[in-house]
Amino acid sequence: MSTLAPEAVAPHVRGRFGKPYAWEPECESTQLLLLGSGLPEGAVAATDHQTAGRGRLGRVWEAPPGSSVLLSVMLHPPAGRHWPELALLGGIAAAEAVEGMTGLSAQVKWPNDVMVDRRKVAGVIAEARNATAVLGIGINVTQAREELPVGTSTEVASMRTITGRAYDVATLAGSLLYRLERLYDTWRHGGLRDVYAELGSRIFLFGRRVAVDGRPGTAAAIGHDGRLEVHLDGGGTLHVESGEVAVVR
Repeated sequence: MSTLAPEAVAPHVRGRFGKPYAWEPECESTQLLLLGSGLPEGAVAATDHQTAGRGRLGRVWEAPPGSSVLLSVMLHPPAGRHWPELALLGGIAAAEAVEGMTGLSAQVKWPNDVMVDRRKVAGVIAEARNATAVLGIGINVTQAREELPVGTSTEVASMRTITGRAYDVATLAGSLLYRLERLYDTWRHGGLRDVYAELGSRIFLFGRRVAVDGRPGTAAAIGHDGRLEVHLDGGGTLHVESGEVAVVR
């Protein structure tokens, strides 16, 4: 079984993200390990199995032990930055890490999913408390098809089910943290505009038919402020900051 234990991940940590590194073989949620902890920026909490993992809008995130990258990163964003944009940074970093190991193109489905071949392989959640933010990232790595959830609005996959190959979660975690640190440092100095080149070509919803609160339209760009632009049928444009955007098949 793959593991995110410190001795497995440490050889792959190339920057300050991942120092300090807290690991539990099993926990409710890595987000809960960091929220309110007072740890410095770059601290990471990781686990091999979450018993109460959470995605956006209260959704449950479950995976067999040792099958996924499950970690959260402590961040102290500058006061002038819009912290919900961190979910997009996490999505870009996860997409880059998945691409680096699989050789396949990965896209970011606004605001916080990572897609490969139209299937979700990763999810991101950003939460803030006082002057800190905690960014949680989960990547499906070695699950077999029967170990993945069914009946979801977006088909779920793992790197293994897409490529047929096995991957090491510790190696992937190191790559993810390195890429996230680079993106975060750029963002904290220049905002989303300065990392837009990494996002623009990965916008999964671009040109797709969607519905926002039951209003149909076509998704366009993600703005430099992190909002999704939707051109409504019959005229008008929405700039969606949060909420649920359904893909209309």
